Amino acid sequence: MAAQLQTMALAGAKPVAAPRRARSQLRVSAVADVERVQTNGNVRRGVPEGTPVVPVRDLPSRPRRNRKSETVRRAFSETVVHPANFIMPVFVHDGDKNIPIDSMPGVSRLGWKNGLVDAVAEARSVGVNQVVIFPKTPEELKTSTAEEAFNPNGLAQRTISLLKDKFPDLEVYTDVALDPYNSDGHDGIVSDEGVILNDETIEYLCRQAVSQARAGADCVSPSDMMDGRVSAIRQALDSEGFTNVSIMAYTAKYASAFYGPFRDALASVPKAGQAHRRIPPNKKTYQQDPANFREALREARLDELEGADIMMVKPGLPYLDVIRLLRDNSPLPIAAYHVSGEYAMLKAAAERGWLNEKDAVLEALLCLKRAGSDLILTYSATEAAKWMAEDSPSWR
Repeated sequence: MAAQLQTMALAGAKPVAAPRRARSQLRVSAVADVERVQTNGNVRRGVPEGTPVVPVRDLPSRPRRNRKSETVRRAFSETVVHPANFIMPVFVHDGDKNIPIDSMPGVSRLGWKNGLVDAVAEARSVGVNQVVIFPKTPEELKTSTAEEAFNPNGLAQRTISLLKDKFPDLEVYTDVALDPYNSDGHDGIVSDEGVILNDETIEYLCRQAVSQARAGADCVSPSDMMDGRVSAIRQALDSEGFTNVSIMAYTAKYASAFYGPFRDALASVPKAGQAHRRIPPNKKTYQQDPANFREALREARLDELEGADIMMVKPGLPYLDVIRLLRDNSPLPIAAYHVSGEYAMLKAAAERGWLNEKDAVLEALLCLKRAGSDLILTYSATEAAKWMAEDSPSWR
């Protein structure tokens, strides 16, 4: 046939196409080697009609052998997530009733005396025994210098004391930053020229951290991204006798678009100033550029040297590479914040039936753990712990 086609080509004649073979009569023995199969009417059992007949490939390694059954998959699972890995963020307000947050379905500003205690008790019942407190400060208490942050009778301080009284073994984390108390909506004090004052802000962050420690906090968490604040807070805590209070530094906190629902919950969006004041419309002069990777390592080395006990990456899922960077370069525990925007997106998609919420949330949390995080701050903490209990022992 090949000789005939060559002769026709030399003569300028158009070659006649070879007749097509029936698909069921072909056997693929290699990528480019197709040969005719003698059909005798026999049907191969257990495979769809039309499945090619091929020789067994001589493969030295078949990774699928280690995925062939649930027992084998569990035995070789590299990442394990437990409710003990979760820190539940709680929004509290100075009232009795819980107030739902529209942009975060299923999450509310909790009444600090009743709703808060009920939510924490429920979380503890399924193995989540860590919380981080975010207070919703009344607007009339906010000032441009945010002194309410270290009010010994402030909402955050009262909430810490209440929780430690009710649940002495509960691990209570706090937020150290001025934005919930700052009328300008920034994490630090803003000058009239629009500069976030670094060293002046640190003075108030130290007072805030000490006031939280006095109230009973187990771990203070500076989220402000001011330079040098970890060492200053460590010195302030130690000088007041709080050597056992830990610091979880927001080491790599990015100027992210995923914080919107959180800022709705606390009304902490930067605000326009008066005529004589320029207020920056965003937090890009202190939070990290999402384009930057190496910068996180610089921040991590500083925080470690300054005395941080835990380092955090925020947000979580868009920055898995940064979580792994810190994990590979520091012996400290790493935390990841599964932030409000990530939570809201999963909720919205699930409400529309576009994905299975349970599977998507558990996969997201698993990915954060796999990337290298020891702790995961997540608004899905209680729900995820319940799902994991329901699925046991199939869940990791």
